[in-house]
Amino acid sequence: MSDDPFLQVQTEVINTLQTTRPLYSSYLRIRSLTTSSNNPELLQSRSELESTLSDLRADLADLTESVRAVELDPYRYGLDLDEVERRRKFVEDVGREVDSMAGEVSKTLEPSTDTGAGAGASVLPNPAEFDTDGAERGGGEGDDYYAAFEQQRQVEMMEAQNEQLDGVYRTVGNLRLQADTMGRELEDQGVLLEDVDNLADRVGGKLAGG
Repeated sequence: MSDDPFLQVQTEVINTLQTTRPLYSSYLRIRSLTTSSNNPELLQSRSELESTLSDLRADLADLTESVRAVELDPYRYGLDLDEVERRRKFVEDVGREVDSMAGEVSKTLEPSTDTGAGAGASVLPNPAEFDTDGAERGGGEGDDYYAAFEQQRQVEMMEAQNEQLDGVYRTVGNLRLQADTMGRELEDQGVLLEDVDNLADRVGGKLAGG
């Protein structure tokens, strides 16, 4: 199975994910610290992330087509139903992770020109707003508001990190399933080799007797 195109592309996808996740974390960090959607560092980070996600989508499209092909007749390709299911699940898991990242990127650079509910919630407000709010409410309440906002941002960042950890967990699980499949294959090949050895011994005995 070492020449299996699916496994080759799967390895590329896993390697790309290992590059994409740090980029995504960096993007979230930059976004949480900037007050402008036109921040050069934010735009560059977004561009790099979008390019990597585009590559992942292309590879996932190839993997999806591969899974659809083998589903019709898995035994023709030397695959069992468990392996086909593992491949389908791998594609679905990575697809969800890529969609989650892409969705986060697509909603973060909208200009925050509206103060209503439809405004980009992920863009930090102008710090001067905190002073204004505090003055209107009389003193220290502005600090409380700012602290509450910072706490909310921390919660959002922790949720994003948890999503990334979930993605790592799924990838490790997929790798373990792949290792299990390879182990079963090696065991089957070992049995076949043992049968061949026994057959060779019997033939050798007959030849010696002849």
